[in-house]
Amino acid sequence: MSTPETENRVIAEDVRKSFDELQVLKGVSFTVPRGTATAIIGPSGSGKTTLLRALNALDVPDAGVIRVGDIEIDFGKTVPRDQLRRYRAQSGFVFQSHNLFPHKTVLQNVTEGPLVAQKRPREQVEAEAVELLDQVGLKDKRDQYPFQLSGGQQQRVGIARALALKPKVVLFDEPTSALDPELVGEVLGVIRDLAVEGWTLVVVTHEIQFARQVSDQVLFLDQGVILERGAPAAVLGDPKEERTRQFLQRILNPL
Repeated sequence: MSTPETENRVIAEDVRKSFDELQVLKGVSFTVPRGTATAIIGPSGSGKTTLLRALNALDVPDAGVIRVGDIEIDFGKTVPRDQLRRYRAQSGFVFQSHNLFPHKTVLQNVTEGPLVAQKRPREQVEAEAVELLDQVGLKDKRDQYPFQLSGGQQQRVGIARALALKPKVVLFDEPTSALDPELVGEVLGVIRDLAVEGWTLVVVTHEIQFARQVSDQVLFLDQGVILERGAPAAVLGDPKEERTRQFLQRILNPL
């Protein structure tokens, strides 16, 4: 029997997803233990983002069983809307392109979810939001609007917004891909701090060194299947699969 200290925060079994005739996920299974960071790497078109979105049911799988936090859903059956809503509430999602409300201040962006979706008291929510903004280094930007922020600052607001929902797991979809190179470090630094603090994280990333330093496990996804998985030192330092070696060679030595 699992305990709060040992339970898996994410369990995915035989997850499948197609778009029209294109099968993107071909039976993906993996677990993410509580308080660990999992990096998902792989070539473009391998299904990484679709897999991440499946974990939050932004893209509802065609089949498979996924447990996130305290809610398990068999996507091969009809899922009641209320169950799907509770399932989605288990995770926070950080998008590639920030997706902030442009007409709302930084503080309003962070408090929107807890106030509207969770119906929590405004005073408590705002106090927690200020703490989160302080955590990501943006407390002094609370009254500014997204257009007044750099891309890196906007992404850090997006992280604070996800954390404000108090999720069981935080999902990051290529969180640095839309950033100028000089802004990448500030966002990766925040994610690194979250890993140290014991948040449960799943990060789709092309930042191999970051995956090596921060993650507890690495999944290499290729053509809709997990081709290789394991500790960063094994998958990234001494991969077993030739396809993994080819991918890393191209990423780490592009010329």
